[in-house]
Amino acid sequence: MQMRLHERYGPIVRVGPDRLSYIDSNAWKDIQGHRADGHGSFEKDPSLMAKQVHSDIIRADNSTHSRQRRIFSHAFSDKALKEQESLIRGYVDLLISKMREESGSDGHICTNPPTVDMVRMYNFTTFDIMADLTFGEPLGMLKGGEYVPWVSNIFGSVKYMVLGSFLRVYPFFGRVAAAFIPNSLLEKKKKHDQFAIERVDRRLEYDMDRGDIWSLVQRSADLDNISRGEMYANAQVFMIAGTETTATLLSGLTYLLCQNPDKMNKLVREIRSLACQQELNITNLQRLPYLNACLEEGLRLYPPAPVIAPRVAPLGGATVCGRFVPEGTSVGVAQYAAYRSAYNFADPSEFVPERWLSSPPERYASDKREVLRPFSYGPRNCLGKNLAYHELRLILASLLWTFEVSLEQSTSNWLDQKTYGIWEKQPLYVKLRVREE
Repeated sequence: MQMRLHERYGPIVRVGPDRLSYIDSNAWKDIQGHRADGHGSFEKDPSLMAKQVHSDIIRADNSTHSRQRRIFSHAFSDKALKEQESLIRGYVDLLISKMREESGSDGHICTNPPTVDMVRMYNFTTFDIMADLTFGEPLGMLKGGEYVPWVSNIFGSVKYMVLGSFLRVYPFFGRVAAAFIPNSLLEKKKKHDQFAIERVDRRLEYDMDRGDIWSLVQRSADLDNISRGEMYANAQVFMIAGTETTATLLSGLTYLLCQNPDKMNKLVREIRSLACQQELNITNLQRLPYLNACLEEGLRLYPPAPVIAPRVAPLGGATVCGRFVPEGTSVGVAQYAAYRSAYNFADPSEFVPERWLSSPPERYASDKREVLRPFSYGPRNCLGKNLAYHELRLILASLLWTFEVSLEQSTSNWLDQKTYGIWEKQPLYVKLRVREE
């Protein structure tokens, strides 16, 4: 819908009585950039958020966000990521081992391998990693080969929150929003919240320094500035924001690469140009230009959170993209529409990683690449951005180092999906063959 509206009416569209949607890259800076002293900041739109007893880093007001960010930033620093690499690497190695088993190619080349659902395997991996980083213990999904109840509750919790936000936008529906949301989703949210509380309590009982999030938070000089309730709230967020979104991009990018074998072959050649599998590490992989270009193009065509994250214009109003916006107006960048618009990109629906190279082909040299902000922008951008990129590189590179990957024939039009803030994905079936040396 938003794509069609912007195609018809241009880069700024009024989508409600006091709501504006943008696809111009300047909107990011004007709405979410650092504001000069004396200029009020755009706060998160409260009409989309349920009241919280304890604020988390995503839904908090700007001052609370800043306080919490100082505390949690230690856990996502470059130094922390180096400490966490061996933990992440262990789960990536386990993923590859399990995929060898699932594909029937454990230790030998299989000429007719069975199919493997990559959505499932990627979810198992990212949830196991984040649970270990957040609580000091894995969920065991990679080892067990099954979703644990908590993860099923997380998916329901996200849908509950998104449906609630949508209904709260409209005053009439806001009064009866609960009647429109299945009780089962509310129960899943409650269970997700309780699981996180129990895990935080259990982790904090143990005096261990293992480089996970809570070890690093406990080292912080600002530890006294965060309550136990805020720890609970943020643990609940980490288990959503740091898991499903990463698995989503991996799933979408795997599909796009399989649909574009010339791009797949180019990426495989770059990854396998490394001398040995031990060279698949954080430092080496972030230097591979085509791998990074593929990640950016995957984020453009299949952003894990494709919806608007609206802000409210401050007291006295503000200027966005050269036009005055009255105070109280809800504004935001329509990411999916912006990323697939000819206003910003040549061949906007095509998978062209080359557009992200330092010297792109002439046809793509004028692309407005700065509009791509899948991890948000400004002082409230995603704290876990670097962790996400490291996971993405390690998992994808390890997969393509080890296997030849192709889509199962019945997997078509996989990107045609509904979204509830995050994509509602169907299984992504692929065939995996161990590479021939």
